[in-house]
Amino acid sequence: MTFPERLAAAQTAVEVALSDLLAANHARGMPDRLARAMRHAVLGGGKRLRPFLVIESARLCGIRGMGALPAACAVELIHCYSLVHDDLPDMDNDRLRRGQPTVWAAFDAWTAILAGDALQALAFEVVSTADTHRDPHVRCELVAALAAASGPTGMVGGQAIDLEADKLGQPATPDLGHIRRLHAMKTGALIAFAAEAGSILGQADPVRRRALRTFGEHLGFAFQIADDLLDVEGSEAEVGKAVAKDASAGKATIVSLLGITAARAALADATTAAIDALEPFGAEAFVLRATAEFVASRKS
Repeated sequence: MTFPERLAAAQTAVEVALSDLLAANHARGMPDRLARAMRHAVLGGGKRLRPFLVIESARLCGIRGMGALPAACAVELIHCYSLVHDDLPDMDNDRLRRGQPTVWAAFDAWTAILAGDALQALAFEVVSTADTHRDPHVRCELVAALAAASGPTGMVGGQAIDLEADKLGQPATPDLGHIRRLHAMKTGALIAFAAEAGSILGQADPVRRRALRTFGEHLGFAFQIADDLLDVEGSEAEVGKAVAKDASAGKATIVSLLGITAARAALADATTAAIDALEPFGAEAFVLRATAEFVASRKS
């Protein structure tokens, strides 16, 4: 299968699995309003990049077909919870996500907070079950790594740094090191975990595991640079959310610090570094190489 075919197949499988998972929890007694809010947050949009990385990295490490689907869904649940909370009025105050009202805009803030909390808890329930992997030691390793990627030294910590800069003006003059740390935590940590997760599932050797981790780290940086460029150059209709917010808020980004031309050069460098990290896998890694190119050229 080609890269577009593999991506489409993974998107469909993830969408169906997430829908079934939410329906099953609703049937177990989840309150109706909470169920609707969670479905609004999770279904009907998104590139499913992070679960795709789990599936494809696992394929490189001996997990065939959609064998990594439960772990992939857990990562996507964490990602969706983070978007629900990021969009809240006291966070980024966004009303549009993927061309649709954000959860708090469609429902209200308290429902959005609870929906995000529930999605996070559900992610760890999923990743800790035997459907994710028969070996409990592997599941424990996945739980610990996912918690680290999404917690105070990962995604949540990055959001805290971002909001400190936005709401408290810290630091007053951010440098490239500050921005790279922010991006590595807020965006890069979960992407790096998604790329590494396949090696955990496949119990790969240290060389392959480190290669996938390095690939994910560089891919996460490329993803954020592309996102910053879209905020400057994209349209709301194309991107599916409000644009030009960073500049209007005076937020420091790679683009604001380096300018568009240098930011594009940094994007190219990060993409090349991601692709180079896949060298231990040879030609087998053509899908992940295409993924890096896809991330660098995305329009939404």
